[in-house]
Amino acid sequence: MLDRKIYQLYNNGQEVWIYLRDQQRWLDRARVTGLDGDIVTIRYETEEDDEICAWEEMVRIESIGAVTTRLAAVPKHNIDPMVSDDCPEAEQLPNPHPDNNSD
Repeated sequence: MLDRKIYQLYNNGQEVWIYLRDQQRWLDRARVTGLDGDIVTIRYETEEDDEICAWEEMVRIESIGAVTTRLAAVPKHNIDPMVSDDCPEAEQLPNPHPDNNSD
């Protein structure tokens, strides 16, 4: 089951968080870039001191303990979401602060 899900994430090119249980660490914001039998190639970046390092690791499927994906991201600030004027009216969000100065 896990190998099919990893294959799907590989095809979609999605950003994933992968837990390597044999090393007991998370790979944040990684991408699955290759599959060869039970070997998964993963690319990710880390920030160390004043530089960003790009890494590529090859791990066995059985050493992967968990894979998570981000479903959505919402800003922490109290900001009204932007609504495009081109968006169909049925898909637009209602205005939480209606303008009482309408003509």
